[in-house]
Amino acid sequence: MKLQRLDHFGIEVGDLTRAERFYVGVLGLEAVARFGDQVLLRCGGQNLAIFQVTRPPLTPEQRRERIGHPLGKGHHAFVVSQEDFADARDRLARAGCESAAPIDWGDHDCVYFLDPDGNLLEIVRYR
Repeated sequence: MKLQRLDHFGIEVGDLTRAERFYVGVLGLEAVARFGDQVLLRCGGQNLAIFQVTRPPLTPEQRRERIGHPLGKGHHAFVVSQEDFADARDRLARAGCESAAPIDWGDHDCVYFLDPDGNLLEIVRYR
């Protein structure tokens, strides 16, 4: 078997309406389909599916731990332009997102942040 490309990836959320507002309004994705307990969002050439699930919310301590030590943890990373990267932390802060300090990897920079459900996400800017 040879995989050709990623079609979509899925993220579990506790409140589908709130998550759609975040991914569309803050991150700029486009809703392309709704199927009951899920929304399909366009992200460049791939799609992101957000799925409504019932689970207890993360405690404030769990959220602080997740964003305080993001390296080596499962996450989803999104590439942005230089201009968008420069504005990302302010935009995320205005949306109430917890984020880590930017990291300089030499050939790229990144910022890890949490969505409203505590899913670990990353913004990446390649030089």
